[in-house]
Formats: sequence, C-alpha cells, structure tokens
Amino acid sequence: MAEKHTISCLVENHFGVLARVAGLISARGFNIDSLTVSTTEDPTVSRMTIVVDADAQKLEQVKSQLGRLIDVIDVQELREQQFIDRELLLARVSSANGAMAAKLEALAKRFGARLADKTDRSVVIEAAGDTKTLDQLVEQLRPHGITKLVRTGRVALEK
Repeated sequence: MAEKHTISCLVENHFGVLARVAGLISARGFNIDSLTVSTTEDPTVSRMTIVVDADAQKLEQVKSQLGRLIDVIDVQELREQQFIDRELLLARVSSANGAMAAKLEALAKRFGARLADKTDRSVVIEAAGDTKTLDQLVEQLRPHGITKLVRTGRVALEK
C-alpha cells in the first residue's frame, strides 16, 4: 500500500541536479507531492526535501537509485517522529466587512498565523507550521471562501 514518505537528499550545488533527481523519481512513476531545495550551511551543498507516495519496496528502489546519482552525497528517509517539518501557507479569504476580518484574524491566531494583508474585500493569512496543522487551518478557512491558496513544499530536518 502506498503512503507518503519524506526523503532528504544532500546534493552537490550544481546546475541540473534538480532536473536529474526529479526526472529519476518521475520516470519511476512516482508523483512528487512536494519538493524543496535550498542551500545548507555549506554553500556547495543543497538539501532536497522530497515527499512522494510510494509503497516500501518501490521507495527503497528509488532511494538506492538516487544514491547512485553522481551529484548525490546522501539519501535518507525521514520517518515519523524523527524529524521536524514546516511549510509556509498564504491564503486569500473573502471578508465583506470588518467583523468578518476580525473573525478571520482570530481564527488565524488560533493556528499561530497572522494577517499578512487586508483590503476591504479580503484578507491574506500567512501561516507556518507542520503539514497536518496547515491542512487543519485550510479546512477551517474553506467555509469562509478561500479565493487563492498557495503552499511551499515541506522542509524537514532530522531530530
């Protein structure tokens, strides 16, 4: 049975590495749910955090093949309770009046979020948190009329 897995890859910070890694994963028939790349404390090395839906056997195969790519330094699966993850979310939500904006601000604060922008017709809520918390925030915002929603990919560090 397929389930979501988080893979962390340390890679050489070179042109084309992202394309090779993403190509290898997609060529194996996996959908990439989330992919983030950033430099690390060493500017010559980048960390890729990849979230895929895969069964255990296929996941092991992909990790092995990733490890064989020339620019990949290290590959590891981050298992539940063994890593810290965060995402950033921006959601534009309709607010026809000041009372609704205040209600949305109170809702946002319950999730540790804030209003990043406010107009007479909408508010933009900015939230950072783990995937589960942001999923819950989105479900609470849906009845209020989300007009636009964007989320970054997951970033994660092992504990």
